[in-house]
Amino acid sequence: MRIAVITGAAKGIGFETARQLSDRDVRVILTGRNAEALEAATATLKNSDWQVLDVGDDASVARFFDWLKTTHSRLDVLVNNAARVYGGRGSSVLGTDPETLHEAISNNAIGAFRMMQKALPMMRQGDYGRIVNVSSGMGALSDMGSGAVPYRVSKTALNALTLLAAQEAAANVKVNAVCPGWVRTDMGGQSATRDVPTGARGIVWAATLPDDGPTGGFFRDGKAIEW
Repeated sequence: MRIAVITGAAKGIGFETARQLSDRDVRVILTGRNAEALEAATATLKNSDWQVLDVGDDASVARFFDWLKTTHSRLDVLVNNAARVYGGRGSSVLGTDPETLHEAISNNAIGAFRMMQKALPMMRQGDYGRIVNVSSGMGALSDMGSGAVPYRVSKTALNALTLLAAQEAAANVKVNAVCPGWVRTDMGGQSATRDVPTGARGIVWAATLPDDGPTGGFFRDGKAIEW
């Protein structure tokens, strides 16, 4: 049975990704900062476990991987889903505080970077790995709009890290970025055009790619999109 770790998994797209993977007989480990929420979410799933994890903290990430190596000894799938929205859609470059920009990059990109640094060696050792960085079309340079400056920049940074990690990954370790679209979650709001299962489906696709599947790409609904 494959072992999958999902960050920010207590609710929303993270939880739905865990549910869909669990239904595919993948053992899912839900992570996040709220123990009560994680425990409640895990109780509704089969093949599941949970651990408190703050991807923004080096020590927390180190403790988690120590636990993972001791408990499961391997990692097959990593879904870097944990993220926050920074700056409203009307925010501008001139109106964005540098500290907010720094915090957005730290949480939305460097958190995933920390996880990949720990995950890639484990996947190399196991001769298998699928890393999915949950990104956004709002971070695509090819279609860069205005507003939401901290969020856009953080997702652009995540896309760059995806490409860099894919080039360093071992054989049969695939690293891709996925845009789930505008999804009706606490983050996306109720005006969003997609339901949660639809948003998670593309993530699950990338998390379960066959050996001849793509790596170093940016996808929505299993189809390549421009960076």
